Amino acid sequence: MKSFDIKTKIYFGDHALDRLSDLPYQRVMVITDPFVVQSGMIKLITYRLEEGSTVHEVFSDVVPDPPIDKIAVGIKALLEYKPDAIIAVGGGSAIDSAKSIKKFASDIGNLSEVPLIAIPTTSGTGSEVTSFAVISDPKNQVKYPLVSDQLIPSEAILDAELVRSVPPAITADTGMDVLTHAIEAYVSINNNEFSAALAEKSIEICGVWLLRAYLDGNDMHARKKIHVASCLAGLAFNSASLGLNHGMAHPLGANFHIPHGRANAMLLPHIIEFNSDINIHSKSKEEYLPAVKKYCNIAKLLGLNNFNEITTVRSLVNWIQFMLKEMNIPISVSQTDKVTENEYMSKIDALADAALADGCTATNPRVPTKTQVKEIYRNLW
Repeated sequence: MKSFDIKTKIYFGDHALDRLSDLPYQRVMVITDPFVVQSGMIKLITYRLEEGSTVHEVFSDVVPDPPIDKIAVGIKALLEYKPDAIIAVGGGSAIDSAKSIKKFASDIGNLSEVPLIAIPTTSGTGSEVTSFAVISDPKNQVKYPLVSDQLIPSEAILDAELVRSVPPAITADTGMDVLTHAIEAYVSINNNEFSAALAEKSIEICGVWLLRAYLDGNDMHARKKIHVASCLAGLAFNSASLGLNHGMAHPLGANFHIPHGRANAMLLPHIIEFNSDINIHSKSKEEYLPAVKKYCNIAKLLGLNNFNEITTVRSLVNWIQFMLKEMNIPISVSQTDKVTENEYMSKIDALADAALADGCTATNPRVPTKTQVKEIYRNLW
């Protein structure tokens, strides 16, 4: 028996942030990152809280790839402040930090009933509606995925005004993260009709609006569309989980500090080729792997339908590579200038072990061997 539910109430569209003026809470803690505070973006949140007579405190000691020690600082601050609710404002790191802080604080100090309101300032992670968070251990170069219903926000507020100023490079990275979430959820072994419908719509939106959002950040219609697509993809993978793409991207980020969305984007063509067992040398077969039909469906959603399974999957891979080039995303690790070839190649064995142990890999449509994962990493160089 399967089940599907959406536990997060989602506010979206024009003036969605006005929800903050109507909160039924007297005392909230806002967890965000320094940029949101320094840029003045935080005022879009705080003035609405003040309009609603909600007392607030801002905790902004948040950094990318939230490390364990920063989470501990946040737990202490939360337990001392004892808010009626928590508001997370920021990208994936801020929302993941808030989720982790809330979960561990509730385990320590009985704060499990404190609601979490997530307000994303990037269109990428979908973290505002998922039961997932990722924290890191920089000392051991490991990222730890957390999975718990306690991590699902009570509310999500999607206001595209918060992403208007996101620079093109981050729009590209996070947008490709959305597309990867949707594609991986769609081909996951845990996919279902509900997750598939959400993933399909997210893919369709990305195909039409992502490049527009990248080329013109002031195109607010495109911004709104991708902001919604991010949430749809989050709902999809919260139900269906992800796959090898994310399983391999996490070690790349942990070891070489490649932005998560960028790592996913670079891997995506390689993972589609692996999961479909179709590449530039493929010839027609009587029977294809199960993921092939789904990749062909994705290609059709993007207007890429071709002569047969091989040419259709190849057109999907080519379209993704086209998107990477149009948005100036590196297509290989060597183009990122994050690591030397010798250092990268020396870590491939450890990268492969980490990818195979990653929880996301378990729901990949094709079970990979360590040798195959190492080969993908080598090809990615």
